[in-house]
Amino acid sequence: MTETNQQAQAGQAQEAEPAAASPDQLRAEAEARAAENWAAYLRAAAELENYRKRVARELEAARQYGIERFAAEILPVADSLGLGLDVAATADPTTLLEGHRATLRQLQKAFAAAGITEIDPAGQPFDPQLHEAMTTHPSADRPPNTVLAVVQKGYLLNGRLLRPARVIVSKAREPAADG
Repeated sequence: MTETNQQAQAGQAQEAEPAAASPDQLRAEAEARAAENWAAYLRAAAELENYRKRVARELEAARQYGIERFAAEILPVADSLGLGLDVAATADPTTLLEGHRATLRQLQKAFAAAGITEIDPAGQPFDPQLHEAMTTHPSADRPPNTVLAVVQKGYLLNGRLLRPARVIVSKAREPAADG
């Protein structure tokens, strides 16, 4: 090897080896890293607190105004009921009946838009998950545990029970007592 090559290799070896740092330099580097980590922690804590506050505000807004769409759907129903009451004294019964039916259709449309479906179980088997038995009644023409009559319709909200249907349920006829 030539002397120039030996000198170049020695220079590269010295550059590859880091210079030994003094304890003061090591402490300063550690303190700088600690300060960076502390600042990053404070930023993360502040971001988390801001996120919590934002979620709380959004949750409160959803709680207060979540029904807004349904309220907008139901307002025409209230308007129709008010109009019906205003003309009730002077309108003929057929017109009032048709107005009542139209108002009911508006209400059903608003319910459908809100995900509310009606439970009308007349003639169906009694289901304690969806129905509330008000009383039982003996029936010769219906099998036991069949809904004979609906006292009050029930409702589901997006498949979840909102109110059970109140029903009268059939039971087997008791045999006539001989005696």
